[in-house]
Amino acid sequence: MQFKEIYYRILSDFFPEHLIIQFGDQKLFYRKRTWRVFDEEKNTWEERGLRYGENPDQPAALYELVGGNLILGDCHFIDPEKGLVSALKEKDFLQFGKHPSKINLTDIDSGLNIIKYLMDKPAACIIKHNNPCGVAQGETLVQALERAFLADRIAAFGGCVVLNRPLDKESAEWISQFYFEVVVAPEYEEGTFDLLKKWKNLRIVKIQKIDRLHEYVDFPFIEFKSLMDGGIIVQRSFINQIRKPEDLKPAVALYKGREYRILREPTPKEMEDMLFGWAVLQGVTSNSVVFVKDRTTCAIATGEQDRVGAVQIAIFKAYQKFADSLSFKKYGIPYYELEQEVKEGKRPYEDKELIDQKVKEEHGGLKGSVLISDGFFPFKDGPELAIREGITAIVQPGGSERDHEVIEVCNRADPPVAMVFTGQRCFRH
Repeated sequence: MQFKEIYYRILSDFFPEHLIIQFGDQKLFYRKRTWRVFDEEKNTWEERGLRYGENPDQPAALYELVGGNLILGDCHFIDPEKGLVSALKEKDFLQFGKHPSKINLTDIDSGLNIIKYLMDKPAACIIKHNNPCGVAQGETLVQALERAFLADRIAAFGGCVVLNRPLDKESAEWISQFYFEVVVAPEYEEGTFDLLKKWKNLRIVKIQKIDRLHEYVDFPFIEFKSLMDGGIIVQRSFINQIRKPEDLKPAVALYKGREYRILREPTPKEMEDMLFGWAVLQGVTSNSVVFVKDRTTCAIATGEQDRVGAVQIAIFKAYQKFADSLSFKKYGIPYYELEQEVKEGKRPYEDKELIDQKVKEEHGGLKGSVLISDGFFPFKDGPELAIREGITAIVQPGGSERDHEVIEVCNRADPPVAMVFTGQRCFRH
C-alpha cells in the first residue's frame, strides 16, 4: 500500500447543505461551502468541499454564516456577510493546488486572527498546525517576510503564509524560493502569480477583506467545543483589550501589607514589542510565552502544561533557531548540515565556531528582547531564566499570589527589568 496516497484522496462528506443553530428564539443560518474544481486525472469538473478534516480519514465540511443575528445579554455577535475564510469562492483560489483540508483553512484563520492587530505596518505571519512559527512587521512586505521566516526557518517549511499587504513582485520572488503550502494576501500584483505557480501544489488565496481586518477586532463570535459524550461547551470569542500603551499598567503588588512596585517603566521601543507580542499570543495555543525583539518573534513556546517549562522550551528553541538562521544567512545551509560537514571534514571547524560564538554572545537572539506571557507567572523561576538570557522587559497578566517576588526579581536585575501587567489573560485552547 502506498501510504502517501491517503494524503491526496478526497473524502465524500454526508453533512447537510444547511445548518440552523438556535439560541432560544434566535436562529443562525449556515450554508455549506463547496467549490467547482477541475480534476486533472479525471479530466472533469467536480463539486467539492473540504478534502478531509484534521486527518485523511476524517470527513469534514465548511459552513458560512449566511443569515440571522445573535444578541446575548449586551453582546451583539458578528453579523452575516462578513465572511473571510468561510466565504472563499472559486475565484479567490488563484490556484487550488492540492485541494484544501480543514487544517489549511484553520491555519489561514489563525494567521488572520493575529494579523488583524498588526495592520499599521506591513506584516507577515507564517502558521503551522494553527500556531505561528514566526511573525514580523517591517518597513516593507519583503522585510517582514524575511524576518518572520528566519525567526523559525525550520518550522516554516510547508507552512501557511498570511500577509496584510498586496503581494508585490519582490516578495513573490522571495516566497518562490521556499516550499510553502498556502499563501494568502489581499491582492496579487501583476507578475506575482507566475512566480508562485511553479509550486503546483501551492494554494494561492486572495482575501480582499484583509485590508479591513482592523474592523474585526471588536466582532465577537460564538465558539463551540464538542465533548466526547456528544455534549458541547459554548463561549463568546476572546476580545483583546490590550491594543495601545495606556492599556498596560506598571506592575504593582500588595503582599502582607507592603506594596511592591516595579522600578523601571518600559521604553517606547519595549512598549511596541510588548503590544506586538501580545497580539501574537492571540494565535498561540496556551500555556504559551513569546520572546519578541524589533517587532519580530525570537521564539514561541506553545501548549505547555507549566509556565516555567514554556520559558525553558522557548529559550532552547531560540538558541536552536538563531544558530540555524545565522548558518543559513552566512553559508546558505541549515546549521544541522553545517555540523555534519564539519564533522565529516568538508568544512573547517572555524565555520561552526564562528556561528556558535555569535549564538553565545547574543544568547540565541534573546539579548535585548521582551518576554510576553499569556498567563501570570505563578513563581519567579520563569522570569529568572529569561532575565539570565538578557531580556529587558516582561509583560504578563499579573494576579499571582507571588507577583511581589517577580517584581523583586526584575528590580534586582542589573540593569533593572521593566514589567507591566495587562490585567487580562489570553488563554487559547
